[in-house]
Order: sequence, then C-alpha cells, then structure tokens
Amino acid sequence: MKLPVIKHLTNFIEENDQDYVVETIETLEALTEVSSLKDEELDVIGEIISNLYGAIEVDKMVKDGMPKKEALNTFMKRVLGSIDS
Repeated sequence: MKLPVIKHLTNFIEENDQDYVVETIETLEALTEVSSLKDEELDVIGEIISNLYGAIEVDKMVKDGMPKKEALNTFMKRVLGSIDS
C-alpha cells in the first residue's frame, strides 16, 4: 500500500462519492478471474484494490470525526503492524 495513493483516493472520495471506488473494486475483482492474466498483472491489480480499500477505511475514520492526517497515519500504522506480526 502506498500512502500517497491512499491520500489521493481519499480526496477523490471526498470530492465525488465512495460508490465510485466501491464499483471500481468490484470491477477489478471481477477482472482477476480472467485466466490469462499473468502473475505480475494480478499483483498490480491486487495492489490497486488494496489501496482502494485503504482509502475507504481512511474515509470512514474521517467521517467518524478523525482528522484526515491522523486517519492516514493510524491506518498505515495498523497496516505496518499487521505486516510485522
């Protein structure tokens, strides 16, 4: 996951609507079912999906009252904590 990408996507959600991101996730998940995709292509799609889900999580924290910068940092700490475990 890349914090600048998640931040950009969070801004997109604020300016538009979370439904766009949810529909994009659904589309990309459906695309992963194409049997002719190479592992590298699946990795890229997976990374994009992860960033999209991250942006949704950050947006939820912001809507729950957390400042955006703190929400981004909290999310990334949680991700890094799960990787270290």
